Amino acid sequence: MPEEQSGTVPTAEINQYIAELDKKYCAGNATEHSYRPALQSLFERITSGLSVTNEPKRVACGAPDYIVTRNGIPAGYIEAKDIPVGIHSAENEAQFERYKSSLGNLIITDYISFELFIDGSLTLSATIAQADGENIKADKAQYGAFSELVQMFADYKGKTIADSGALAQIMAAKARLLAAVIVQALPTGEVELLAARGDALADQLNSFRDFLIHSLSQKEFADIFAQTIAYDMFAARLNDASNAEFTRMQAALNIPQSNPFLQKFFQHIAGYDLDDRIRWIVDALADLFNCVAVEDLLKEFGRARQYPYIHFYETFLAEYDPVMRKGRGVWYTPLPVVRFIVGAADDILKTEFNLPEGLADKSKVALPIPQDGGKLKDCEFHRVQILDPATGTGTFLAAVIDKVYEKFVNQQGMWAGYCAEHLIPRLNGFEILMASYAMAHFKLDMKLKETGCRNSAERLRVFLTNSLDSAPLQAAELPFAQWLATESAEARRIKRDVPIMVMLANPPYNVSTQNKNEWIDSLIDVYKTGLHEKKLNLDDDYIKFIRYGQYYIDKNKNGIEAYISNNSFVDGITHRQMRKSLLQSFDKIYILNLHGSAKKKECAPDGGKDENVFDIQQGGSINIFIKTGSKKEGDFATGYYHDLYGNRENKYSFLLENKIDSIGWKKLDFNKPYYFFYAKEFFR
Repeated sequence: MPEEQSGTVPTAEINQYIAELDKKYCAGNATEHSYRPALQSLFERITSGLSVTNEPKRVACGAPDYIVTRNGIPAGYIEAKDIPVGIHSAENEAQFERYKSSLGNLIITDYISFELFIDGSLTLSATIAQADGENIKADKAQYGAFSELVQMFADYKGKTIADSGALAQIMAAKARLLAAVIVQALPTGEVELLAARGDALADQLNSFRDFLIHSLSQKEFADIFAQTIAYDMFAARLNDASNAEFTRMQAALNIPQSNPFLQKFFQHIAGYDLDDRIRWIVDALADLFNCVAVEDLLKEFGRARQYPYIHFYETFLAEYDPVMRKGRGVWYTPLPVVRFIVGAADDILKTEFNLPEGLADKSKVALPIPQDGGKLKDCEFHRVQILDPATGTGTFLAAVIDKVYEKFVNQQGMWAGYCAEHLIPRLNGFEILMASYAMAHFKLDMKLKETGCRNSAERLRVFLTNSLDSAPLQAAELPFAQWLATESAEARRIKRDVPIMVMLANPPYNVSTQNKNEWIDSLIDVYKTGLHEKKLNLDDDYIKFIRYGQYYIDKNKNGIEAYISNNSFVDGITHRQMRKSLLQSFDKIYILNLHGSAKKKECAPDGGKDENVFDIQQGGSINIFIKTGSKKEGDFATGYYHDLYGNRENKYSFLLENKIDSIGWKKLDFNKPYYFFYAKEFFR
């Protein structure tokens, strides 16, 4: 007589499982861990091709109790609680919500009741037994529902993701879970963290603190790590031309050869020695991209007007943690703003510095550079060295490539050689956030390939470093620290030796700066000299970046600093010494005030709407500082000013239609003691 079935699950298997539970339950000393082998054995017996693993070390760091895989690819997850606790206990609610929002195929159970959540929604439930305090008694009426639940769980393939909004939500949920797992895996105290040598995650956090952000918290490190893995996998998937199943190993093959740091990092992520506490969720992130309809996504991105792959980073970050995004001052720079600033720099090089080729100039200079042992050696550099000290996703450097490429449209045969010899060696970028840094490399590599420039593995000169800190000199022993130390050393060489002539940036707006160190604080002191107000408002990152650019242009004795920034320094009372210092350093200053301050409730002169070019409260301005070296010592710069009011689209149109010499600038008078970069009639 054939064995009795309950759907696709043999009744005998369920009966055997309940008998095992009952035996342990009746002993009176069982915990949720006591029942785990029975549940694991049941699922392996009643499913085909699935492997069910339960690793206590991994579970202790925030993983679900069981990871279910098929041929090494994540297929589903099971979270189990003790029978007396049940699956609706309030104490587990937060954990369950994290799992439901980030794991597409999840069973939550107390070993006798089962709930299946697919893409966050309760799909099926079954209670195959009842516990009365003494025994566990089967409820055979529920066997059929349980069988259907198991079948649906085993057959799950994941839904197709065809639009960027849905992808951002799912990516962000998985990345948040990865960050939570990392925090839970790290030693809790600072003493314990420093003592945890040999712990992969602790070593990486300590390396970040040594070489990037000294005050980095465990939560901030986890966020950086999770975002980088999630977003790099996204970029790697979009660049994956193979038909192979996408995995973390496949992602590593699609990292640009132009970035040895990222290649080493992802080779580690792809390797078998990846920390087992996070391997499962990294695999889950990689598997997510097998559900992405890449062709549909590319069509959607193709309709975007601004660097679509990179623009998606804001969408992702807003989903991941909008408060973090605001706090870091991370905002995608609108393309009209970027093109205006880059075009202005190109024109100024031609008109003010007698360089007819502008940003495409390939002339060189020889400078005495200190060598090991203190001796000086004449070293040759391109004269027009360009640096974006807050590179973000590489928007300004990509626009420089576009601007220079315009001169080679009809000379394509010369372009590749020019790129290798005269362009790439002049493009420099510094970025402190690892995910943004990674995207800058993807973007610039893609941009150069689009123009027909790149077919080599030459390193792009964009480095993971803190612009506002002097690069540390300490030796590094562990691999991850060695990679960061190499980045730091290369950035230090640029900071120390390279004659930066053009600074282009959208520096972060962040009043609560993380950049508190002796080097930048000593530089910013010149802006605070003689001020007696209790609240100075001079430690915002954007102000530190303006001072940073001023320092390097002064060091080079000539150059251009062209930023879009918070405009509070234009007319702020406590910014008066800052303005005076800038007037003393530079020969010409242009302030294009973009207004758009929601804080000031600004409106256009005609009473119409005045919008910000960013989605932020604080108004902005484009600031162009020029040092030619022709001004007499003691003289102030000549200042020019223009107001730009109106809605966002009109401001974009204005920037696209105008050059620096077509704007109706108003010449400024600078009066003591405030030296306003703005017409303050009531002070005259």
